[in-house]
Amino acid sequence: MRRDEELLRRELAALEDRHGLRRRRLLQAFPQAGNPTRVRLDGRTLINFCSNDYLGLSHHPALARAQCAAAEQFGAGSGASHLVSGHSFEHHALEEELAAFAGRERALLFSTGYMANLGAVTALAGRGESVLADRWSHASLLDAAQLSGARLRRYAHADPAAAARACEHDPRVSLIATDGVFSMDGDLAPLPALAALARQQGAWLLVDDAHGLGVLGPHGRGTLELQNLDAAQVPILVGTLGKAFGSFGAFVAGEATLIEYLLQRARSYIYTTALPPAVAAATRAALRLVQSEPWRRERLRTLIQRFRAAATGFAARLRPSETPIQPVIVGDAAQTLALSASLAAAGFFVAAIRPPTVPAGSARLRITLSAAHTEADVDALAAELTRLLAAADFATA
Repeated sequence: MRRDEELLRRELAALEDRHGLRRRRLLQAFPQAGNPTRVRLDGRTLINFCSNDYLGLSHHPALARAQCAAAEQFGAGSGASHLVSGHSFEHHALEEELAAFAGRERALLFSTGYMANLGAVTALAGRGESVLADRWSHASLLDAAQLSGARLRRYAHADPAAAARACEHDPRVSLIATDGVFSMDGDLAPLPALAALARQQGAWLLVDDAHGLGVLGPHGRGTLELQNLDAAQVPILVGTLGKAFGSFGAFVAGEATLIEYLLQRARSYIYTTALPPAVAAATRAALRLVQSEPWRRERLRTLIQRFRAAATGFAARLRPSETPIQPVIVGDAAQTLALSASLAAAGFFVAAIRPPTVPAGSARLRITLSAAHTEADVDALAAELTRLLAAADFATA
């Protein structure tokens, strides 16, 4: 039966009644040159605490110069897929540099992180097999597993014992997939235990380290570096370029044969237009900064510690995260939206995250910190949150 417009209107109204209707916010400007933490929204300047620009690179002049120069040479778009005429020198150089950074033989660029996960999982798993994923893995991993034709099995969050039990019950598990840093809680996957399980199972292990690369580890190589894992233990590494790298796109890195196989079989790579070469050039500039300016990671760690130390008034609501993702659990979706609005009125842009993005009853403010924030920014946000959460309307989580 056709889902007519009246039915769609009713479903949208039901979403709104449940405080689940999402609305886009129109950013009008970044009013301070080179500063991604100040945004113009609804005619007011707010301090941005909901961007994934963890190192503050998105507005760095080196990225802008590289992007402009490449646009002069290659134009605004790539014009075709990588396998037709869209693969430029900038793409190729970026792939080689990302592979070296990640300690892998090769890397393959994708247009988005969603497409990278979709391409890798659907190429490597299929009917008659099972994909095992952390229950809180990113939606792109879960969707990819379902679209692959394999059976999706989900284990309890960050619980390697539960993953092992799932493998005992299902010997068809051929791929284990997890985030490195979980995007809504900011916690880390237990990768050493999952690597051991994958080896025992004879399965691929895929780690989507979108929120770890550039941020974690002594050299910014992410969750794998932090947990001392190499390419043999984690053969498939997925990374995105629109977070700590301040640019756009994604990549899969691994052994040369694996990457060649994905190049030949990953439909989300083959059948889409390549990233603009100018974007690849900007990412190359970002990659150089990630490696040459470790002070950005050090400053970010200092700000994370400062925020958590200032959160004594709402520590019970704050997830135990040592990453830039600092979730403050409110519980009720309507209250979370009200808090977000109150913070905006006080000059802070903080996103309200509600089900189904997070489990029912765990609606939250997802605060993200950047190396571009100041100590005063962090202190002011913590003080305002303390004041708001002490109010009677928000007395219980």
